[in-house]
Amino acid sequence: METFLDTEIMDKMDEIFNLQEKLNTRIGVNMNEMNDEDRAKWILNYIRAMQQELAELTDSVPWKWWAKYQEFDKQNARVEIVDLFHFLISLAQVMGMSADDVYEAYLKKNKVNHNRQDSGYSSKDEDDSRHI
Repeated sequence: METFLDTEIMDKMDEIFNLQEKLNTRIGVNMNEMNDEDRAKWILNYIRAMQQELAELTDSVPWKWWAKYQEFDKQNARVEIVDLFHFLISLAQVMGMSADDVYEAYLKKNKVNHNRQDSGYSSKDEDDSRHI
């Protein structure tokens, strides 16, 4: 049974996915016309972009323990996190995933992660995620 909260969350997720698709189309990335070669190219493009955004997020935090001049730039950290979302959503879309698909996969994987913690996660078992 879907609750009001679930509906509200999905409305927001759907809106984010729709906005990202419009932005991607505007900049010339049409995911509906991609073949596997195109998908592989764009997966790598988005991974590289996310790596750069992670580096920028890292630079928002005073990680140089030897440097006294650094400050925690919380505002920029928030911007970098949102930039990561843009690319992560695009990556999901390249793989043909909708907001609903991501939500359902997240719920399943979250349950797997809790089960791993409950069992002590003493061994690697990738088969526990094959159903996702």
